[in-house]
Amino acid sequence: MSARSVSLARAAQFAIFVSLAVAAATPARAFFLFDIFQGGPGAREGRPMAAPIPREVVAYGGHEAPGTIVVSTRERRLYYVLGDGEALRYGVGVGRPGFEWGGVHRVTSKREWPDWTPPSQMIRRRPDLPRHMEGGIENPLGARAIYIGGTLYRIHGSNEPDTIGQAVSSGCIRMTNNDVIDLYDRVHVGAKVVVMR
Repeated sequence: MSARSVSLARAAQFAIFVSLAVAAATPARAFFLFDIFQGGPGAREGRPMAAPIPREVVAYGGHEAPGTIVVSTRERRLYYVLGDGEALRYGVGVGRPGFEWGGVHRVTSKREWPDWTPPSQMIRRRPDLPRHMEGGIENPLGARAIYIGGTLYRIHGSNEPDTIGQAVSSGCIRMTNNDVIDLYDRVHVGAKVVVMR
């Protein structure tokens, strides 16, 4: 294939992508379509290519053991304690005013591409919500969910990556799909979860 043919083929691919992204209407769907179109790793996971808040290793002065999840709702950051004075810090979305909470709990289960059944409290507030939704890119729980025992809440992915760093949820801790997949692969059932207000 000539260089001109390759160039024209790439231009055609880009034009199709732009059309699909505009039709997709949401950032998560646009990222998903781009990944599928390019055949990248996100094509398998349906995850955004980049987090709006970068994931990074930072100094950690707390006393929690390695493997602990610490959520600072005030900072809108989640820390996965690595040990040796370090933690992996992620940007998160947290509960909006009136839905803040805190406490010490444990991870009781983990799910890939989880189904979503809104709790009765949420249905009362939002009767328009579906009673059940199969897992997938349109599901509000995103690519992974980490269930926090003793609560109605989860640490989960989001199909609205622009909400990361915001206080907009009904109490769950939201992450980009890319970040929640990374955390999911690190955290174990039984891990301690500390949520600080």
